[in-house]
This record gives sequence, C-alpha cells and structure tokens, in this order.
Amino acid sequence: MSKQPVFRFAPSPNGELHLGHAYSALVTDHLARLHKGRFLLRIEDVDGGRARPRFEQQIYDDLAWLGLQWEEPVWKQSEHMDNYASALDKLDQMGLLYPCFASRSEIANYNEKRDLDLPPTPDGYPVYPNIYRDFPKKEGLRRIEAGNPHTLRLNMPKAMQMAQQRVERIDFQERQSDGSYETIFEPPDAWGDVVLARKDTPTSYTLAVVVDDARQGVTHVTRGEDLYHATSLQRLLQVLLDLPEPLYFHHPLIVDMTGRKLAKSDDDVSLSTIRATGISPQELRAQLPPLLF
Repeated sequence: MSKQPVFRFAPSPNGELHLGHAYSALVTDHLARLHKGRFLLRIEDVDGGRARPRFEQQIYDDLAWLGLQWEEPVWKQSEHMDNYASALDKLDQMGLLYPCFASRSEIANYNEKRDLDLPPTPDGYPVYPNIYRDFPKKEGLRRIEAGNPHTLRLNMPKAMQMAQQRVERIDFQERQSDGSYETIFEPPDAWGDVVLARKDTPTSYTLAVVVDDARQGVTHVTRGEDLYHATSLQRLLQVLLDLPEPLYFHHPLIVDMTGRKLAKSDDDVSLSTIRATGISPQELRAQLPPLLF
C-alpha cells in the first residue's frame, strides 16, 4: 500500500480486560510495528447501558502496563453517534431499513408456534423469520410515533441485490500465517435481516465498527477468530455505504483448560488481578503464544 498502514485495537469498557484482550492488543501492536504502521486505540462504548468509566480507565492502565503506546486522542464511539446516524440515514434513503417491533422472546415464540426449521446464523442463533419485513409502512410509522420499542433491521434480499449491482462478489482478504492474503467468500445473506440499531442503542456493533474503521482510515483489521464470520456482513455494509475495504487478520483465541474462549461475562481472571500478583509484563508475554505472524 502506498499510504502508511493503520491498525487498531478496539475494546469495550463493559468489564475488565483479560488475557485474551492482552494477546489481541499485542498481536495488533506487533503487526503495526512489522508494517511500520500506526497503532490506534478505540473505545467501543456505544452501549451506554453497560459501559463504565472505571473500565475505560482500566483499559488505559492495563495497556500501558503491557508497554503499549497509542495515538491521541483516543477515538470513543459515544462521541461520534452522529456518524452512525448518518450511515443509518443513508441506508434508509436507499430503502434498506425497516422497523421491527418483535422482542427476542416473541421471535422465539413465533418460530416455535409455527415449527419453523430455520437455518442458524453463522454465530449459531436462529435466523430472524422476517416477521415485519413487509409490514405496512404507515402502520410502522404510527407505532414508532406512539413510542413502541423497535429495532431497525436490514432488508437482506434487497441489500444483496443492490450490492451485487456494484461488485461481482462480496468477499474479503484474509491474512495467512505466511503473510500472504487469501480471498475469502462467505455469503452475507446467511445472517438474515440483521439488527443495525435499537431504540436504546442507536447503532449496532456491526454498523459502528464499519463506520469507525472508515473514519479512522484503518487499513488492517486485526481481531480474534470469533469475529471471522461477521466479516462478510461488514463487507456488505462497506459496499453499500461506499466505504474502503481493509485487509483482515483473525488471530487464534486464548482459551482455558477446557478449550472455552475467555470472556468478561464468565468472570475470567482480569489483567488487573494478574498484575496484582506482581508478575512483570515480560513474564506475562512469555506465557502467551508467540507472535509468529
């Protein structure tokens, strides 16, 4: 690439970082140095109901202890909500969004009562059965004005049709262990009519990460392999919104003795707890898989 590569590490301040986050941050920093690129830190705090200032500060403290340095100012999603609103408005003007008034339990009951044998999405959840895709627009607007809780979903068939008018195939470039890149094709429509915004959270991770990467000029997206399948959906949004295509690398996850990936929701040992034992950053790095990328 002619311009300087840009890498980013993008944690959410909804809990304390664990070893998996440390490894991901170190991999990203390693590749940024390898390519003489920039290393950015992004705080993905779009979910105001779960984000906490103390967790944000803990992110800074943990990463600094690891010896990482990042550019200032740090990009915080909560300070760029207008960017996501603009992206949603563009998709809406293209006729690709519709309101859905069904809760998760209502969707589950809908599937159960009709004995629908729907395929799962790539992350294992039942695909949305398109209850409100063809709902009368006038009635939908009336419900929204009345304050009815709703989400905004992407009309996947229409989105695919529009995207395929712009590109022959929606694929992405994935870095291999030898440093080469392989073209990967996974049909985005396997995700169904995904949620792109909620009433209480006016954007989704899927939309926000695409908009942020473009705004920050990110050229290389480095993250855990648990987000590998989500790339096809994000590539679809990049095509629809006329955003640049980054290169991707999904690194192995840090797992426990049973093979389960570490997670904040499972209260896995935090970096701050590990630091409190007196271990040095160098000793911690030695316990993690080598950065042979």
